[in-house]
Amino acid sequence: MNIPINLFMWIMAFLPIIVLLILMIKFNWGATEAAPVGLIITIVTGLVFFKANIRLIAAESAKGVWNALIILIIVWTAILMYQVGDEAKAFLVIRNGMRKLLPNELLLVLAMGWIFESFLQGITGFGVPVAVGAPLLIGIGVKPLWAVIIPLLGQAWGNTYGTLGAAWDSLAMSAGLSAGSEEYLATALWTAAFLWFWVAIGGFATCWFYGKGKAIKKGFPAVVLMAVIQGGGELLLSQVNTTICCFVPACISLIVILLLGRVKMYSEEWSIEDSPIMNREFEGKASGIEAPDMSLIQAFVPYFLLSALTLIVLLVKPVNAVLGQISFGLSFPETSTGYGHVNAAVESFSPFTPFTHASMFLFISAIVGLFYYKRHGWIGDGGVKRIFVKSVSMTMPSGIAVIGLVIMSKIMDGTGQTVVLANGIANVLGKIYVILAPFVGLLGTFMTGSNMSSNILFGGFQVTTANLLNVDPSAILGAQSAGGAIGSAVSPSKIILGTTTASILGREGEVLKRILALTVPTTIVIGAILFVLVAF
Repeated sequence: MNIPINLFMWIMAFLPIIVLLILMIKFNWGATEAAPVGLIITIVTGLVFFKANIRLIAAESAKGVWNALIILIIVWTAILMYQVGDEAKAFLVIRNGMRKLLPNELLLVLAMGWIFESFLQGITGFGVPVAVGAPLLIGIGVKPLWAVIIPLLGQAWGNTYGTLGAAWDSLAMSAGLSAGSEEYLATALWTAAFLWFWVAIGGFATCWFYGKGKAIKKGFPAVVLMAVIQGGGELLLSQVNTTICCFVPACISLIVILLLGRVKMYSEEWSIEDSPIMNREFEGKASGIEAPDMSLIQAFVPYFLLSALTLIVLLVKPVNAVLGQISFGLSFPETSTGYGHVNAAVESFSPFTPFTHASMFLFISAIVGLFYYKRHGWIGDGGVKRIFVKSVSMTMPSGIAVIGLVIMSKIMDGTGQTVVLANGIANVLGKIYVILAPFVGLLGTFMTGSNMSSNILFGGFQVTTANLLNVDPSAILGAQSAGGAIGSAVSPSKIILGTTTASILGREGEVLKRILALTVPTTIVIGAILFVLVAF
């Protein structure tokens, strides 16, 4: 590859991203409006400055459409599941039931917005915690904007070792780490250590959003305990089994936070009346609606089924092997730019395995929930039609944004713009680059919507850079994947999942602005710690 790594080319590579950020944050454009603009700029810079041809642009666009369709399947099935519960008034039952189990409102928000999302991330991932978590939080009275922000923060810590270690495996593969080797375990330890820091940030940030200092004081013991279980548990298990080192601590924390509702400090009703994230008008309206004769366990039937299906299919190897045999993807020829940036030919690009994919678990859970609620009379005449009409109508507007953003990321990758961004930073900064190593991971996830893709994209690059700078590659790789996990909180494609299911599509800029205020400082701190520990 002979792409010039200079300031001008770096600016051209960064231009689509900076325009996207300015439109969404400064001008409050929704992703639906901003994504096509970013895409057009990406195509122009790719053709004019990175010497791509129409054939390459077309191939990468097709890859983007394919990946976007898979994301949109998750969006639709998650919305379908939400509409089933909404039609049956299950969220009202969940709200009332969870308030009895967790009378402390702050603990309730932490449980539904942080801990439950951690559990979902541990087994499913792919944006499911955000898509499912947002309506659940709205159901307990959280304002829609915050119902999107809190799950985005809550799921991020599990983004490397969640989905049963999918993103971690991709990092090990791209960096050439042999399972069980000294380098493998050292990298796993660094990654988990940096993620532990983010676990605590997520919990304390949720408290701050709910009621600032007063809420932090009240929630401090619970957050510390949950952070020790989740972050500390992940750190210990990363040296034993990376496949379950997020899932197991997430399960334990889910049980423990329910038990905390029985502890004297949290067993009595407590709330901050003027909490900026709570919709008190919603509570007033909800109190005037008669809840169906449904138990809390019955209301959670689709979610229990979602968890059980995911665990059985992903953890029981014979079942996974049989269902995983059905897979299909698109074939693409080799393409290259005038600078020699080659995209290898692929027989089955990003293969879709429908029976082991998160969307199938969501779909089955939604349909079973639909029949279950209808059988008990909680979904009346015309309810089934309303559920499907609403789920389709809610999904369609987000399609433009998701497709545009994913195509944009594929073209940036395929034309070499992504590589120029990373190489430009490393070439200019020397050892100072260490501070920005986690930002490279964050950048990869921001663009692709996937920590797994970020690790594949930059894992090898991070190792090469670390060796050139004569610093520990394990530490740099740990920062890469931790940054990628944190980046999942600001990924536009994941934000769209939340704004869609929360019915606030178009407010992605507001969400992004608030989350960047947390993710950027945290990533800087991780980079600074890394620099102090390995660069001297």
